[in-house]
This record gives sequence, C-alpha cells and structure tokens, in this order.
Amino acid sequence: MYSLIEKAKEKIRKAERLVAFTGAGISITSGIPPFRGPGGLWSKYDPSILDIDFFISNPKQSWKYIKEIFYEYLLKDVKPNPAHVALAKLTCPVITQNIDNLHQAAGSEDVIEFHGTAQTLVCMDCSKRFNRNNIDLSVDIPRCDCGGVLKPDFVFFGEQIPKDALDKSFMLAQICDVMLVVGTTGEIMPASQIPIFAKNNGAFIIEVNPNPSNYTGGITDIFLQYKAEEVLPKLVEGVKDVR
Repeated sequence: MYSLIEKAKEKIRKAERLVAFTGAGISITSGIPPFRGPGGLWSKYDPSILDIDFFISNPKQSWKYIKEIFYEYLLKDVKPNPAHVALAKLTCPVITQNIDNLHQAAGSEDVIEFHGTAQTLVCMDCSKRFNRNNIDLSVDIPRCDCGGVLKPDFVFFGEQIPKDALDKSFMLAQICDVMLVVGTTGEIMPASQIPIFAKNNGAFIIEVNPNPSNYTGGITDIFLQYKAEEVLPKLVEGVKDVR
C-alpha cells in the first residue's frame, strides 16, 4: 500500500518551490516547551510580562522574568533535534514562528523569523542590535552604549510583526507549490494565515503534527500524525536540495 509518508516524499521530491512553516512543536524534543496548552509557559507565568507597554513601563521587572524564562531556562544550552536537521537537508526556505535559532544551528540558511529572535537584543532608543552573548545579562536592566534600554529582538504582545519578515513570508506562501507545515496549531494571528494563503494560491499542504490542528480538517492535503523528529528524517531520505 502506498503510504502517506511515501506520498508526501514524492510531493516533496517533485516540488519546484518547497517552503517549510514551523511552530513550537518542532522544538519540544530540544527541551523547549510550548507557550500555550498543558504544561506551557503561560500556565506558569503571566503573559503580560511580555506586553510591550508593560516592558516600557517596568523594564526592571520585565527583564527579571525575561532572563529567568529565556536565558536561564528556556534557551539555555538547547540544541537542534533530528527534525531541524532534516529540514536543513532540504535547503528550502523556512518560515518559523520560533525564536530559538535552532533552524540556523541545524544548518538552514534561508530562515525567516516571523516573530523575531532571542539571539539578539535591540535598543529601544537607537535601534542598534547586539548579540545577546556580548551583553552582560546579570545587570537589572541591560542597556545600549547610548544608554537606551535593550529589549530581546522578538515580537512582544502589542508589537507589529517586522515588515521584512511579514512581506517575505507571504511572498513565499504565494509562490510555493508545496508547503510543509510542522508543529503548529494554527492559532496565532497573523502567522496562522500563512499556510491558508499558500493553499489559496495553489500550494499542496503537507502537515506534520502529533495532534490535529486548525489546518487538519480544512486546508491540509496530507496529514502525517507523528512527532516531527520521528517523521521528518524519513521524509527527506533520498530527497536533495528542494528549493
């Protein structure tokens, strides 16, 4: 019997413009829990600590939790898992909602970080960016050379998606003929609209998720109900340099 995995491999192999779209689920095996759902970060912390207005008004308190969540716990010593490595072998563009830099660490070169990244900090005054490894995070409020407050370079609640990431993501969704959707529930706007936009522009949607998502009963053409690290290495066997 021609399995769904084999069918998905064939679609990927024949794709002229493959694009991957990833969410929190791809990084769980690397030790990064999701933000939402049982055991998610927001079951332990108040999401308002990442509200931009709260950050501006209370940078010291906000940074206390940012350091605790992201730099001392969530992203400390994390490494790519087999799912990240498998996607890197496809050499296709990757649109990710994640801020963990694991796609780049696995070798993916064309990564659109839709929600930004925790790897850099940006000055709230002059917009200068710094690698977070070059900034002393032991102080109460990390600051720029100009004296401005530094903020992690990812999207806080109340902030807009970076225009370049937004424009490139929807451009890729418009022109791709196959989109590989991995580890996302399809709940967070406007990122959730990217696979829908791709489908509406003729793309074939392959979804990898251990549980059905908002896409599964609607736009998904092939639903592979597996963990990403289990099935993605199988999908890339014999498939090379799909762009």
